Amino acid sequence: MCGCAVDAKPRDPQGREECVGCIGFHVAEGHLDEVDLSGVDFALYNQFPSNLTAGNWNIAVVVGDGASDQQTEALERIVSGREGGAFGVFGEFLGLERAGVSPTDGEKPRLSIAGKTQLEFEPLRGPDGGPTTMKNAMFGFAPEFTLGTTGNSQAFGLSFEPAYGEVSEYKFSSEPAAGAVAGRG
Repeated sequence: MCGCAVDAKPRDPQGREECVGCIGFHVAEGHLDEVDLSGVDFALYNQFPSNLTAGNWNIAVVVGDGASDQQTEALERIVSGREGGAFGVFGEFLGLERAGVSPTDGEKPRLSIAGKTQLEFEPLRGPDGGPTTMKNAMFGFAPEFTLGTTGNSQAFGLSFEPAYGEVSEYKFSSEPAAGAVAGRG
């Protein structure tokens, strides 16, 4: 399991203490200002050199060919950190590219980024045969997500072989939830 979810120092299968990965997104519904992002597919590439709160992240994004120029610019504003939120606090934005991004759902979700990345999620199974999940992790896109393994990537100089993966549906906002207190200690 990746230590990122609990702010521990990551450790990959080769023993390196960094997290290099790719996260695929399909925006079911969303917007930034007046730009509708519904239906946009994109992939976020990451390199976390230590535990997440240590900072010094490297982030890059590939936006699917189906996105308009306005949608692409809106996603760049979000992922580059210009709109605040987690992306604005911890990292360096390495850039944005356009390419075919094809996520699929199902028993074994897949993500294909043309010429860069092929991921096929295989859930880890518990003793009852059901998928293994994690709840209430310090860092996770969703309150509960399924744990598993995934594929390989060669993009932005952030390459990896099959290892740890997570799958979930979630909601994201650069704005804090009502009643939440933002701050750093």
